[in-house]
Amino acid sequence: MRLLQVSFRYRRRQPFVLEEADAQLAPGDAIELTGANGAGKSTLLRLLAGLARPTRGHITDRPGVVGFAPDRFPTAQPFTVTSYLTHMASVRGGARWRPWAERLNMGHLLGLPLGELSKGSAHKVGLVQALMADPGLLILDEPFAGLDADTRETLPAIVTEVAGRGGIVITSDHQGGLRGLPGLRSWLLVDGHLKESTPAAAVAQAAQVASVIPATHAPKRPLTTVAVTLPADDLPLFLTRMRDQGYRTSELDHPHTPEEPG
Repeated sequence: MRLLQVSFRYRRRQPFVLEEADAQLAPGDAIELTGANGAGKSTLLRLLAGLARPTRGHITDRPGVVGFAPDRFPTAQPFTVTSYLTHMASVRGGARWRPWAERLNMGHLLGLPLGELSKGSAHKVGLVQALMADPGLLILDEPFAGLDADTRETLPAIVTEVAGRGGIVITSDHQGGLRGLPGLRSWLLVDGHLKESTPAAAVAQAAQVASVIPATHAPKRPLTTVAVTLPADDLPLFLTRMRDQGYRTSELDHPHTPEEPG
C-alpha cells in the first residue's frame, strides 16, 4: 500500500490539512500516528480507509478488506449490540463477531441498545465491527480511549496478531498504548506534513508542536483551579488531552458515584 503525494483540503481556497504525504506500507506493519490536536490525524486515517478521497495524489494497493474503528462510535442507531453486530456480519459476508465479543468481555452488553452504552462500551462495539472480517488493513482512531484495564491490556496482543498474519495496522493514539510493540513504526503529523521517526523521537517532537502555554508566560497570567466530573473510564484520555494543551492536571484520590435523583 502506498501514499503518493497525497494532499487534502475540505473546500477550495481553504488551507490543506495534509500536504504531499508519501509513505509505503508493507504487510505486517504496525504504525502509531501522533501529532498535536487538530493536526489532521483523523483526516489521514479516513483517507487511508477509503472513507475520503485525496484532493491531490493517490493511495494505491489498499487491501481489499478494511476495518475502521472511529474515535467515537455512532450510537444513535436503532439497534441492540447483538442486532447491530449481526447486521454488520451479514454486510461483511457472514463474518464471525462472537469470538471477538467474547475476547473483549462484552457478554453483559449484547442485549443493550446502542444508545445506552458508555463511551468505553461503545468503543468495544466499534472494535468488534472493525475486527470481525479479518481485515487486511485495520485502522484504529484513539483505540485505548475509555477502555477498561483488561481490554487495554488485550489490545496490543490483538494488533500483534493482525500484523502477524500479514495485515497492516495503523493507530492514532495519544496514550502510547502500543509503544512497547516490537517493530512499531511511528508517524508524526506536523503542520500538514507526514514524517516518520523512532517512537522516542515522535513523542519528543509531538510535545514540541503541541499547542501549549509557554512556561515563560505563566507568571503574567492569573491561574485558577477547576474541578471536572466525568466517567472514570474517560479520565486517561481527558488528562492526556489537557496536558497536550499545556494545562497542569492531576487526578483526585476520591472518586465517587453520582447520587440518584430525588
